[in-house]
Amino acid sequence: MTLARHVGAALAVAVVLAILTIRLGPFRDYQIAEAAAYVTAVAGLTYLIGLSGQISIGHGAFMAVGAYAAALLLLHLDWPLEAVFAASAVIAAAAGGIIGAAAARLRGPYLAGATLMLAVALPSLADKYAGVFGGDQGLSVAVTTPAWLGTTFPPTRWLAWITCAAALITLVLLANLGRSRIGRSWRALRDDEIAAALSGLNVARMRMLAFVVSSACAGLGGALLAVVTDIVSPGAFNLALSISLLTAAILGGLGSLAGAVWGSLVLVFVPTYVTDVANSHGLSSGASSNVPIAAYGVVLIVVMLVFPSGIQGGLRRLLGPVAPAARPPFNALRRHAPASEKQEEGTR
Repeated sequence: MTLARHVGAALAVAVVLAILTIRLGPFRDYQIAEAAAYVTAVAGLTYLIGLSGQISIGHGAFMAVGAYAAALLLLHLDWPLEAVFAASAVIAAAAGGIIGAAAARLRGPYLAGATLMLAVALPSLADKYAGVFGGDQGLSVAVTTPAWLGTTFPPTRWLAWITCAAALITLVLLANLGRSRIGRSWRALRDDEIAAALSGLNVARMRMLAFVVSSACAGLGGALLAVVTDIVSPGAFNLALSISLLTAAILGGLGSLAGAVWGSLVLVFVPTYVTDVANSHGLSSGASSNVPIAAYGVVLIVVMLVFPSGIQGGLRRLLGPVAPAARPPFNALRRHAPASEKQEEGTR
């Protein structure tokens, strides 16, 4: 029954998105496609942190793995687009499994530091193996509109359709996974690892599985972003992207798929709006480029002060049980603080 309800909600959203892409212009279609790519990646990250309690500051690296995998498959093998998306998710999941093996032994800030190093180091591989990954220039990604849509069909609308379809499928799968035995095990892990281990859960395996699922989502998001932007380069998957993904997850509400949507919309639409406002007020190009960064900080501070559980948590407070719950970010991260810190706080 839960699966049917989630599929029905996804179909309703798909109809609304299809109408929006028809009524809006090409630029808005491009923004919708970009937001769908980020939703896919942020949804996996918000589950990793909000459900399993693991911190990652390097999920942009897994997006890079998926993006480069998609570009190489399209360039050399000319696979169908759906097969490229699936393969990119699998390859990123394999990379996440390697990091997940380390995650099973690391906690809190140590895990965050390890993923941070990954986000910093991975883009340099494009320069070291320029013959494969294209160096600083990157790899071009060419996707054509299917012939059955006609020659006059807008390509940006087609991109919006396929990215939104992939994002909705991902959200449906994650929603059912979160309500399954695996999701309940992740919550038990997040709340108390010792109690979870005593109840018979394999803590290391469950932590690794959370990283694999989250990395697969990030890899698919990277492949979608590669298709939308037509190019894959190391500059697009730097540390700033990883921080933006984490910011979007916290803004929306950790552990909430609806929160992942809200955070991704902020990530895509706020910079454009703020930049337009800055340019309309006569700010120089250098100053206007820094305005979106300042806007992120202001939005993050305001949301955390007004709605500690993120945007979705605030909506739940206003609308009651109609809106799905989101977990306060600081409480979620606090669960895996070192035991000595918890004891110190308990004695205060």
